[in-house]
Amino acid sequence: MSGSQPGFWDVQDRLRELSAQGDPLEKLAATVDFEIFRAELSAALGARDRAKGGRPAFDPVLKFRMLVLQAMHGLSLAQTEYLVADRLSWMRFCGLGPGDAVPDANTLWDFREALIAAGALEALFTRLDQAITGAGYLPMAGQIVDATLVAAPRQRNTEAEKARIKAGEKAAAI
Repeated sequence: MSGSQPGFWDVQDRLRELSAQGDPLEKLAATVDFEIFRAELSAALGARDRAKGGRPAFDPVLKFRMLVLQAMHGLSLAQTEYLVADRLSWMRFCGLGPGDAVPDANTLWDFREALIAAGALEALFTRLDQAITGAGYLPMAGQIVDATLVAAPRQRNTEAEKARIKAGEKAAAI
């Protein structure tokens, strides 16, 4: 399709549509001021040595929001990276736009491990639950259908056991 039609890909219009449909992430972002975590995140991560150079670090609040998404939906870090880059509602929740860089799975892994090593990850999520509960909501996890194919376990019954099962009996002879 071509983008020549007026309003074909107007991000703001699409975000307004998502809001009108009741975007739960927008409600979460309005309920919890994620800036309350900045001081605790900074304390847990310590100061970064800027003398080494390199690309500027991603905002720790952004990375924490991504860990929240990961935990809410039971995703891998790679799936979280993909969905933040792919979904407008997830981008908006993270404070990103369609052209913005998204922290990759390795960056998120390093971030999470640093929080675990500092003993801060569990405390941060406890504080998040308290903020949600304090606003009058119950924190509940969502679910996303994951289309990953996983091999099913192989059947280990013998032919005789299968015949007994089909006859309505137990597989093992009594």
